[in-house]
This record gives sequence, structure tokens and C-alpha cells, in this order.
Amino acid sequence: MTGRLMLLDTASLYFRAYFGVPDSVKAPDGTPVNAVRGLLDFIDRLVRDHQPEHLVACMDADWRPGWRVDLIPTYKAHRVAEEHAGAPDEEEVPDTLSPQVPVIEEVLDALGIARVGVAGYEADDVIGTFAARAEGPVDIVTGDRDLYQLVDDARGIRVLYPLKGVGTLQLTDEAVLREKYGVDGRGYADLALLRGDPSDGLPGVAGIGEKTAAKLLAEFGDLAGIMAAVDDPRAKLTPSQRKRLTEARPYVAVAPKVVRVADDVPLPDVRTALPHTPRDPAALERLAERWGLGGSLQRLLTTLTE
Repeated sequence: MTGRLMLLDTASLYFRAYFGVPDSVKAPDGTPVNAVRGLLDFIDRLVRDHQPEHLVACMDADWRPGWRVDLIPTYKAHRVAEEHAGAPDEEEVPDTLSPQVPVIEEVLDALGIARVGVAGYEADDVIGTFAARAEGPVDIVTGDRDLYQLVDDARGIRVLYPLKGVGTLQLTDEAVLREKYGVDGRGYADLALLRGDPSDGLPGVAGIGEKTAAKLLAEFGDLAGIMAAVDDPRAKLTPSQRKRLTEARPYVAVAPKVVRVADDVPLPDVRTALPHTPRDPAALERLAERWGLGGSLQRLLTTLTE
């Protein structure tokens, strides 16, 4: 892949579509399809505005991987609707969104848009691995700031962060990260680790907020430099910071593997080129009629064929 690659954090986008499009948008039988149609509108706008040559809808085959939970048991624990032994836990999702996810998958497949999820990994990890392997520029579309850690100006990797729908995007490069957080992409993972993230069940280091974390990273370079400073009596740490970082050693020892996006996921061999004609026109026609996809699907088809 040498052309521009666009990677969709699909769940992040269909959640935004679900909450951004009224649930009065329904199929002929009255079933809500607001997330389906909203996501199709998002993809249409993204393709028109940014003209990727490759497009992958990255999926959560496991939104709470066991290997992350083994290291930090609180990881996303508050989002678990039901636990399953030997299988991914069930995530708490709005009742009228869950039935729309299989429809989204069927429509993407019929269109011929690559859809990739890998057992034991989150969409973030799939995105991280595609980004690591890409030879051309990469646009990552997500409402999840965790993926800021992948921003890399030298490799042309940026995050398109929706501020309002996908019509208003924050084009996040290293300059934006430095202005907002005082770090580059590589430093963002360390910042997030120290700060913690209640939405992901990551405790962080007590008493170390975002600003303090940024100052420590500016002073000592990275997480390893900060922890080395804890053992150096000459290092410029306040007694409180030294105490809290010392107490947080068990967390700091395991958190990097949890917080950092994997870049070695065994990806399947898929065709990532942006489709210009549907892979399965008959299936797409049936889906359009069954779910009343109307103008949302037609607009995207028109954009893809241009």
C-alpha cells in the first residue's frame, strides 16, 4: 500500500452515528437504522473530503482482550454487560444499537470495503498494525484519543478526530499534540498511562494529572526516564511525586503493554483498495430494500464510482 490509507475505528464511528442521528430513522418494518445510515454518511463524507486510495473498517473482535485484563483487571470492567468464560465478554451497548451492528457488517461486505477484526485484539491494535506496515500516508479516523499515540509526522500518520459528525474534523498531527498536551505521538501513550483514563478503567498514578504528566515527560524524556529519576535523589521531583511514583511501580510495570497499541497483529490477507463498484450488487440491493438505506447508500455508491 503506497497510496493514502484510511483506517476507520468502526465502533467509535457507529457509536457517534447512533447518538448523532435520530432514532426516528427506521427501516420499513420500524427497526431503527440510524447507526447504519449515519455510518454510511460518515464514510461518504470521509471519502469525498480525503480521497483515500485504500480503506479499511477496523473492528473489535475482542473489545476487552484477556491479555490486557490479566495485567490490569479493571481494564474496561465497568462496561461489561455479561462475562463469558473462554469467550469475549459482552459489552454494554444500547438495546437498539446492537441489532444494527450485523447490518453494518453485511453492508460493508457487500460494498467491498475491507473489514478486519482479529481474534484476541481490539480495533486499535488492528489499526496500529496496518499503520506500522503502511508505506504511504495514513489517516486514522477515530473519536478515541488513545490513538493519538500513533501520530507520526515523519511517516505521514495523522488522526482525524471528529468534533461534530465527520464534517468538522481535528486533523491531529504532532504540532496539535504538542500544543494541546506538550508531547508527540510516542509521548502520548506515556502521558495517558500516567494520567489514567476512567473510561477505560485505567487508574493512572495517583496525584499525577495531565499537566503534571506532561511536565515530567518534558523533564525526563519518557516513562523510563521518569522512573529512573525516582531512584535518583538528585532528580527534580517533589517528595510527593517521588512517593506516588514509587507506590505506583506495580502499575507502571504492566501498564505500557495495556496502554500501547499493538503493532504485530496477525492480519488476514485482504484487498484494501477503495472499491469503485460493489462486490455483491445483488446482496446490496436486498440490504438496501430490507433496511431502507435510501439516500445514504446511494450517495456513498455515487462517491465510490466517481
